[in-house]
Amino acid sequence: MDLSRVGAHDATERSGATRDAAVLAPVLRRPGGDALLFTKRADHLGEHAGEMSFPGGGREPEDADLEATALREAEEEIGLHPTEASVAGTLDDIYTVTDYVVRPFVATIPDRQYTPHEAEVAEIAVIDLADLCDPANYEVDSRVHPEYGEVLIDYFHVGDYTVWGATGRILGQLLSVAAGWSRPAEPAGGDGA
Repeated sequence: MDLSRVGAHDATERSGATRDAAVLAPVLRRPGGDALLFTKRADHLGEHAGEMSFPGGGREPEDADLEATALREAEEEIGLHPTEASVAGTLDDIYTVTDYVVRPFVATIPDRQYTPHEAEVAEIAVIDLADLCDPANYEVDSRVHPEYGEVLIDYFHVGDYTVWGATGRILGQLLSVAAGWSRPAEPAGGDGA
């Protein structure tokens, strides 16, 4: 994964949502190949319960900027100290169905054990880049959004985990920018859209 491409990416910034948020897409450099760290959200959470996500959340008044938001949330959710993260850059802001605009930050982090914050995180999952880029682990669905018309929903299925929704959109762009991935012409299990 070439993170210098993330640093060179001219990210699109958006506004107009009710609340600003940020996530950290953590990359672990491993001898056998890079991997990404995800959290599985606790089942009792009101929004996106049980879904796979990157550490992150809403901007708080004490956050100096959105990067500070992403790093604070990563510390709260997985125990990553902000000085351990080496931020490579940002991806395009995205809107969510819950009226957030989310800025994704991409960073390398140490390959060590992380501790999930039990109130928010049910599990921490580290998924190999090769598995995320494997066309056999990908499908796409087409849906009609009331404001945006037809939208494609990316699904990355690896083992017992499925990454989709806002996290799937962020992941797809990260893989495209840094790993040369592109949506397969006829994804496994998809409708070929």
